[in-house]
Amino acid sequence: MQLFRKKLVEQVNAADGDGHSPSSLSKHLGVRDLTGMGIAAIIGAGIFSTIGNASASGGPGVVLLFLFTAVACGFAAFAYAEFASMVPVSGSAYTYSYVAFGELVAWIMGWALIMEYAIGNITVAISWSDYFTEMIRRMGVNIPDWMTMDYFSAHDGFNQATTLLSSGKQFDQLSDSLKACFHAWSGAPQLAGFHIVLDIPALIIITLVTMLVYRGIRESRNASNVMVAIKLIVVLLVIAVGVFYVNTDNWNPFLPNGISGVLKGVSAVFFAYIGFDALSTTAEECKNPQRDLPRGMMWSIIICTVLYIVIALVLTGMVPSSELAVGDPLAYVFHKLHLSWMTGLVSMSAVVAMTGVLLVFQLGQPRIWMSMSRDGLLPKKFSSVHPRFRTPGFATIMTGFMVGVPTLFMNIGMVTDLCSIGTLFAFVLVCGGVLRLQHNPDAPRGKFRTPYINSRFIFPLLIIICLAFAFSLYRNESMSFLLNEEKPVEATALVQSLNVSEAQSAKTFLAQHDAHAFEESGNDIATYLEGCTPQAYEALLKDLPLESSKKYISGWDSFSKKIPTWIFILTTLILAIIAIVYQLSLIPLLGLECCLYMMSELGVHNWMGFGIWLVVGLTIYFGYSYRNSKLAGIKQA
Repeated sequence: MQLFRKKLVEQVNAADGDGHSPSSLSKHLGVRDLTGMGIAAIIGAGIFSTIGNASASGGPGVVLLFLFTAVACGFAAFAYAEFASMVPVSGSAYTYSYVAFGELVAWIMGWALIMEYAIGNITVAISWSDYFTEMIRRMGVNIPDWMTMDYFSAHDGFNQATTLLSSGKQFDQLSDSLKACFHAWSGAPQLAGFHIVLDIPALIIITLVTMLVYRGIRESRNASNVMVAIKLIVVLLVIAVGVFYVNTDNWNPFLPNGISGVLKGVSAVFFAYIGFDALSTTAEECKNPQRDLPRGMMWSIIICTVLYIVIALVLTGMVPSSELAVGDPLAYVFHKLHLSWMTGLVSMSAVVAMTGVLLVFQLGQPRIWMSMSRDGLLPKKFSSVHPRFRTPGFATIMTGFMVGVPTLFMNIGMVTDLCSIGTLFAFVLVCGGVLRLQHNPDAPRGKFRTPYINSRFIFPLLIIICLAFAFSLYRNESMSFLLNEEKPVEATALVQSLNVSEAQSAKTFLAQHDAHAFEESGNDIATYLEGCTPQAYEALLKDLPLESSKKYISGWDSFSKKIPTWIFILTTLILAIIAIVYQLSLIPLLGLECCLYMMSELGVHNWMGFGIWLVVGLTIYFGYSYRNSKLAGIKQA
């Protein structure tokens, strides 16, 4: 079986055509357009939503994570830019993998990209719906809660609210999100006992964006540029106004929860950078892709990194970082400071910003479908180009259905990490592809090349430095990892895991154990436990009348969560040996390594979900794509 049959660079570029044939796309994009679309894709839910949770966990020190992620994305961007210069056609990492690794890997990559763009847009659409609902609510328009969220969020939120109420909390003490879930579930219409809860605004925005993308790249570009201008003006205004309310005392301590607190925000921070890679899918619509794509990617990453760091410092300076664990952190800080005009402006800007992200992602996915169809890996219909609009019409419509329908039912917690792991997987393969091609002297090269730096000694030295850092400054945490020591469950997670009877038992114990303090906490388990020092909390857990599995993570449960990290460690050691032997290029190697590390921080359940997605994809490949590939029957050199 020719599972790794490759396409030649000449074949790929020849298939592009001159931009005038009925099967080719219109060429309208320059450096400014690409930079604008990159900013449109990157600045969205990340800066308006996920930055809050990341800052709450990491404190002001979250800026270090933004820098690390920017560097990792920068390394990956070098690899993308080199491939885009060499193979300037639609398809992004899918097409690059076809050239570097062969068909099977290309299929896996294309299938992963489909998941990335679909899940990414589902995530952003859900966040867009939250901001839009809040914005029109301030205008006096109230949509029933059961029409503004998904079934699972309403169901789980209702159960959490019920548990907290039974543990001693008053309804007014619940978070706004839990109140909304409670109202949505209890107020939803029922059909044969089934609660009808649907996120209608998310479906509407996906439909409208899909219609715009269907119309053409020029219209999409113009809309993207307008939205970028609006969001940049508002972000700069937030910085300009917020800097006058910064209290530098809020920056001390810089790392309130240590380095582990910073690392909790890996998924949220990386999600804030997802999008620049979507530019590579527009290569076929660029006026000069070899020159413009690398510049567009780099400029968009640099601009967004500067804005992210400044915004994070301003937010954590305006209010204590612990207060930022909200869905709309930018609006929250101005609301707390009684600047209502800024709150409304931020909400409207968030709606615009996330619409821009939806536009770019919805632009990228159909072009992956189209590229795979051109190669015979998907039915021919997916590569059909609209005769008037010169867009992949059928693939765009299918993308709309694939994204729009799940937004009705899925919640943001289910999809954020899956989007990140799919993206990181793509980055890993692209960086690996550059490493492979750099050692192939016969491979055609584009105008842009990643600078070569010999990693033979530098990479092993960096590993030694990281190990020394881990076992000197964080010796206890490192040894706990190696020995798989028992760890206490966090207070919030513990309370949320309790059923009604367990909550009542814990409430009774705390009332007897420390009656005065428990009464001051409002007889609320969560408030009491979260107010304990780490030492006091660990001592209290020993006597709390709950099963050990509720209180501690140990044994296989503990080790299984570390499996991705162990995979990362072993892979790093193998890469170090390969770097010494083959003198690999440092920049793509560091890009690959950084992305693998962030993948290891996403958790074993996300790896399992991603694995299931790949199994489904491989089933389709061996059932249809392998036989129908245009390379089937062609002898490889």
